[in-house]
Amino acid sequence: MLGLGVNSEGWFMAPVITVEHLQKSYGHMVAVEDLSFEVEEGEIFGILGPNGAGKTTTVECVQGLRRADNGRIRVLGLDPTTEVAELRQRIGAQLQDSALPGRLKVAESLELFAAFARNRVDSDQLLTRWKLQEQRDQAFDTLSGGQRQRLFLALAFVNSPELVFLDELTQGLDPQARRATWDLIREIRRDGTTVVLVTHFMDEAEQLCDRVAVVDDGRVIAIDTPQGLIDGLGLSSVVRFTTSEPDLGWLEKLDVVESLTRNGETIEVRGTGPVLALVASELVAHGIAPLDLRIDRPTVEDAFLVLTGRRMRG
Repeated sequence: MLGLGVNSEGWFMAPVITVEHLQKSYGHMVAVEDLSFEVEEGEIFGILGPNGAGKTTTVECVQGLRRADNGRIRVLGLDPTTEVAELRQRIGAQLQDSALPGRLKVAESLELFAAFARNRVDSDQLLTRWKLQEQRDQAFDTLSGGQRQRLFLALAFVNSPELVFLDELTQGLDPQARRATWDLIREIRRDGTTVVLVTHFMDEAEQLCDRVAVVDDGRVIAIDTPQGLIDGLGLSSVVRFTTSEPDLGWLEKLDVVESLTRNGETIEVRGTGPVLALVASELVAHGIAPLDLRIDRPTVEDAFLVLTGRRMRG
């Protein structure tokens, strides 16, 4: 059995989602081999993995859209196989493209979905939150890609869900709309909604997620905070600067420095730990104060590539 969480008052609480030894196959193809994880109340939990890793099948089983072959799943204390009707009232899920009739208007779609909700959210409130007021009377097939994506997100929240599943949250959105959507997701989490985010955007996972699970070949191969994934792999940072100083061999004597390379006057110092602070201090001590001193830190994408040995394919 997986563990219990502890709330701010010290009470033990069951996780919002518990998945233990999940297995799912389609004929001879194994989609999920043996997968376990927990999602705690109030967190943004990311699921990362290359195509075919099993993440979509896993989320579909958790939502009750598919029946697992083996394993145990509990969502909000419910069994998604036998208690799916009750589960539907308490969770939200982002729709995928072409999921609505082309002539259905934006406001009509919100009213339609809300009609099945026990705890419905006012449509005008959703239109305002997701910046769809001007599109309220537009037909679905006249919306831009970004407007459709915002509508799918609005529909995921019509029933005031305790838990929401978002798949490729900001696909099709421009950079400004992406950042605005990130802010809204953080706001939703502050309001008490737990978020499960399936994404192939590494920067999105790094910015939003409290924890991430990396899934590959039907298993969870790593689970931690974004920074924890990076730190656990001991990935190096690179300090860059320019200088005409011919001899910098003394920098390589620092304990945190792994290597030093130069290309003309451009210097790259690779290392771990507080490498920027120590390199900067040593440079100043030797009378060198480069104006372009900077550091490139390892990212979640770097950790993903090390863990899976391949690039994310969207």
